[in-house]
Amino acid sequence: MSMRERVVRQLDGVGPVVSCADLSELRAMLLPSPPRDAALTVAPVSPPAAQHGPVSWGELVVDRAGHLVTWCGDPLPLTRTERELLARLIGPPLVVWSYEQLFAAVWDSAYLGDTAILHSAVKRLRQKLRGLPGGPRVHTVRGVGYRIDPPPRHA
Repeated sequence: MSMRERVVRQLDGVGPVVSCADLSELRAMLLPSPPRDAALTVAPVSPPAAQHGPVSWGELVVDRAGHLVTWCGDPLPLTRTERELLARLIGPPLVVWSYEQLFAAVWDSAYLGDTAILHSAVKRLRQKLRGLPGGPRVHTVRGVGYRIDPPPRHA
Protein backbone atom coordinates (compact mmCIF):
# COMPACT_ATOMS: atom_id res chain seq x y z
CA MET A 1 0.00 0.00 0.00
CA SER A 2 1.38 3.42 -0.97
CA MET A 3 1.93 6.29 1.45
CA ARG A 4 -0.85 8.23 -0.26
CA GLU A 5 -3.34 5.39 0.27
CA ARG A 6 -2.38 5.10 3.94
CA VAL A 7 -2.87 8.83 4.51
CA VAL A 8 -6.25 8.80 2.74
CA ARG A 9 -7.40 5.84 4.86
CA GLN A 10 -6.33 7.58 8.08
CA LEU A 11 -8.24 10.71 7.08
CA ASP A 12 -11.35 8.77 6.05
CA GLY A 13 -14.34 10.18 7.87
CA VAL A 14 -12.50 13.30 9.06
CA GLY A 15 -13.60 15.40 6.11
CA PRO A 16 -13.32 15.63 2.36
CA VAL A 17 -10.05 14.33 0.95
CA VAL A 18 -8.72 15.10 -2.50
CA SER A 19 -5.91 12.94 -3.76
CA CYS A 20 -4.00 13.94 -6.86
CA ALA A 21 -0.55 13.41 -8.32
CA ASP A 22 0.56 17.04 -8.53
CA LEU A 23 -0.49 20.69 -8.50
CA SER A 24 -1.46 20.71 -12.18
CA GLU A 25 -3.85 17.79 -11.63
CA LEU A 26 -5.38 19.57 -8.63
CA ARG A 27 -5.82 22.77 -10.66
CA ALA A 28 -7.50 20.78 -13.44
CA MET A 29 -9.94 19.35 -10.90
CA LEU A 30 -10.70 22.65 -9.14
CA LEU A 31 -10.54 25.21 -11.94
CA PRO A 32 -12.82 24.66 -14.91
CA SER A 33 -11.16 24.94 -18.28
CA PRO A 34 -11.95 28.22 -20.03
CA PRO A 35 -13.64 28.08 -23.42
CA ARG A 36 -11.20 27.63 -26.29
CA ASP A 37 -11.84 31.14 -27.53
CA ALA A 38 -11.28 32.73 -24.13
CA ALA A 39 -8.94 35.73 -24.25
CA LEU A 40 -7.37 34.92 -20.86
CA THR A 41 -4.98 32.08 -20.32
CA VAL A 42 -3.19 31.05 -17.18
CA ALA A 43 0.58 30.99 -17.42
CA PRO A 44 2.12 27.52 -17.45
CA VAL A 45 3.07 25.99 -14.10
CA SER A 46 6.67 27.08 -14.63
CA PRO A 47 6.64 30.80 -15.42
CA PRO A 48 7.67 31.96 -18.88
CA ALA A 49 11.36 32.76 -19.13
CA ALA A 50 12.32 36.28 -18.22
CA GLN A 51 12.68 38.70 -21.10
CA HIS A 52 16.26 39.94 -21.15
CA GLY A 53 15.58 43.12 -23.08
CA PRO A 54 13.08 45.85 -22.29
CA VAL A 55 9.40 44.92 -22.28
CA SER A 56 6.65 47.33 -23.18
CA TRP A 57 2.93 47.88 -22.86
CA GLY A 58 1.84 50.74 -25.08
CA GLU A 59 3.81 53.79 -23.90
CA LEU A 60 5.08 51.98 -20.79
CA VAL A 61 8.59 50.51 -21.06
CA VAL A 62 10.30 48.43 -18.37
CA ASP A 63 14.05 48.10 -18.81
CA ARG A 64 15.04 45.70 -16.04
CA ALA A 65 18.73 45.68 -16.97
CA GLY A 66 18.81 49.48 -16.84
CA HIS A 67 16.64 49.59 -13.69
CA LEU A 68 14.32 52.03 -15.44
CA VAL A 69 10.60 52.27 -16.07
CA THR A 70 9.26 55.00 -18.36
CA TRP A 71 5.79 56.20 -19.29
CA CYS A 72 5.67 58.27 -22.51
CA GLY A 73 9.43 58.73 -22.13
CA ASP A 74 9.26 60.06 -18.57
CA PRO A 75 10.79 58.04 -15.71
CA LEU A 76 8.35 56.30 -13.37
CA PRO A 77 9.79 55.73 -9.87
CA LEU A 78 9.24 52.08 -8.98
CA THR A 79 11.04 49.87 -6.46
CA ARG A 80 12.92 46.80 -7.69
CA THR A 81 10.03 44.58 -6.60
CA GLU A 82 7.42 46.74 -8.33
CA ARG A 83 9.57 46.87 -11.48
CA GLU A 84 9.99 43.07 -11.54
CA LEU A 85 6.30 42.51 -10.87
CA LEU A 86 5.28 44.91 -13.65
CA ALA A 87 7.80 43.42 -16.09
CA ARG A 88 6.34 39.96 -15.52
CA LEU A 89 2.74 41.11 -15.87
CA ILE A 90 3.29 43.10 -19.09
CA GLY A 91 5.88 40.80 -20.65
CA PRO A 92 4.71 38.56 -23.45
CA PRO A 93 2.63 36.55 -23.36
CA LEU A 94 -0.11 38.44 -21.48
CA VAL A 95 -1.44 35.72 -19.20
CA VAL A 96 -2.89 35.30 -15.74
CA TRP A 97 0.05 34.90 -13.38
CA SER A 98 -0.67 32.71 -10.37
CA TYR A 99 0.52 33.63 -6.90
CA GLU A 100 3.02 30.75 -7.06
CA GLN A 101 4.46 31.92 -10.36
CA LEU A 102 4.84 35.51 -9.22
CA PHE A 103 6.61 34.46 -6.02
CA ALA A 104 9.01 32.30 -8.03
CA ALA A 105 9.63 34.97 -10.67
CA VAL A 106 9.76 38.15 -8.55
CA TRP A 107 11.08 36.96 -5.17
CA ASP A 108 12.88 33.85 -6.43
CA SER A 109 11.34 31.84 -3.62
CA ALA A 110 8.63 29.28 -3.04
CA TYR A 111 5.07 30.35 -2.37
CA LEU A 112 4.11 29.19 1.12
CA GLY A 113 0.47 30.26 1.10
CA ASP A 114 0.93 33.73 2.61
CA THR A 115 -0.05 36.24 -0.06
CA ALA A 116 0.34 39.37 2.12
CA ILE A 117 3.70 40.43 0.64
CA LEU A 118 2.39 39.95 -2.91
CA HIS A 119 -0.88 41.79 -2.24
CA SER A 120 1.07 44.64 -0.67
CA ALA A 121 3.40 44.94 -3.67
CA VAL A 122 0.45 44.87 -6.08
CA LYS A 123 -1.34 47.53 -4.05
CA ARG A 124 1.69 49.85 -4.22
CA LEU A 125 2.08 49.17 -7.95
CA ARG A 126 -1.60 49.91 -8.59
CA GLN A 127 -1.30 53.24 -6.75
CA LYS A 128 1.62 54.27 -8.94
CA LEU A 129 -0.05 53.11 -12.18
CA ARG A 130 -3.30 54.88 -11.32
CA GLY A 131 -1.74 58.24 -12.21
CA LEU A 132 -0.97 57.14 -15.78
CA PRO A 133 -3.84 58.18 -18.08
CA GLY A 134 -4.67 55.17 -20.24
CA GLY A 135 -1.97 53.14 -18.52
CA PRO A 136 -2.15 49.48 -17.52
CA ARG A 137 -4.40 48.29 -14.73
CA VAL A 138 -3.58 45.25 -12.60
CA HIS A 139 -6.62 43.00 -12.27
CA THR A 140 -7.13 40.35 -9.63
CA VAL A 141 -8.22 36.93 -10.82
CA ARG A 142 -9.81 35.76 -7.62
CA GLY A 143 -8.20 32.70 -6.12
CA VAL A 144 -5.65 32.47 -8.94
CA GLY A 145 -3.44 35.54 -9.33
CA TYR A 146 -3.12 38.73 -11.37
CA ARG A 147 -3.28 39.89 -14.97
CA ILE A 148 -3.06 43.02 -17.11
CA ASP A 149 -5.24 43.79 -20.12
CA PRO A 150 -3.58 44.14 -23.52
CA PRO A 151 -2.60 47.71 -24.41
CA PRO A 152 -5.16 49.73 -26.36
CA ARG A 153 -4.87 49.66 -30.13
CA HIS A 154 -4.33 53.00 -31.78
CA ALA A 155 -6.13 53.54 -35.06
